[in-house]
Amino acid sequence: MKITTRNASFQQWQALLTNRTKRQRSGTFLVQGVRPITLATQHGWTVETLIYSDRQALSSWARDLLDETGATPVAMAPDLVAELAEKDEAELIAVVRRPPDDLRRIRADRRLLVVVFDRPSTPGNIGTLIRSADAFGASAVIVTGHAADPYDPRSVRASTGSLFALPVIRADSHGEVLDWLATLGNLPVRVAGTDEHGPVDIADYDLTGPRVLLIGNETNGLSAGWREAADDMLRIPITGAASSLNAAAAATVVLYEAARQRSAPARNA
Repeated sequence: MKITTRNASFQQWQALLTNRTKRQRSGTFLVQGVRPITLATQHGWTVETLIYSDRQALSSWARDLLDETGATPVAMAPDLVAELAEKDEAELIAVVRRPPDDLRRIRADRRLLVVVFDRPSTPGNIGTLIRSADAFGASAVIVTGHAADPYDPRSVRASTGSLFALPVIRADSHGEVLDWLATLGNLPVRVAGTDEHGPVDIADYDLTGPRVLLIGNETNGLSAGWREAADDMLRIPITGAASSLNAAAAATVVLYEAARQRSAPARNA
């Protein structure tokens, strides 16, 4: 396929950049960059379309992807590619199908470590949190409530490909997550919230067992429902003039502490 004008197909893909409803209805979103697209294919995500400039020779990486994925190739006028890439340089732009928001995608065992981001308002914070969750061995990220979209291009970029490496699932409410936890039988999951006034320091809290970590909205913190559901409330001790940490930064600190605790037995063996 070759596209040189803003035809219906181009307009549909362009809408994926800014229109959450269009992403939801189509079940697709745009991805660009060598690492994110490579990770998407390595982790088995369905790449429906690969878009590239009709005036640029493709690298061996791009040619291999076109051969291996079975995606529909679309040669496009360079100015239109630039619009879809939001003015960044992009050899390929992938139209990727997202998986279902099904909590059963999460592997639930004694190493369970799930991060719940409650009502985040900033796509970049979601992507940064996903990146940290991947880096420190989390099982999944769950985004609850009325929240920004994990498949917003800003979130996808901020995750630097980690979006494709672990389950990222949207849930309407805390109740949906609690219902899922209730299906896990005898798995001793504890739900731990974070709050600057929490009574327990994260370094003094056991993060080695199956845990769900709650991170609240950037401005308002955790919802009343999650506060009530939490078994424990943790604090991150900070000094200096800052009164609190950015939500994604706070999640990174807690995830690092969980990874540190979980690796300690192996180091001492």
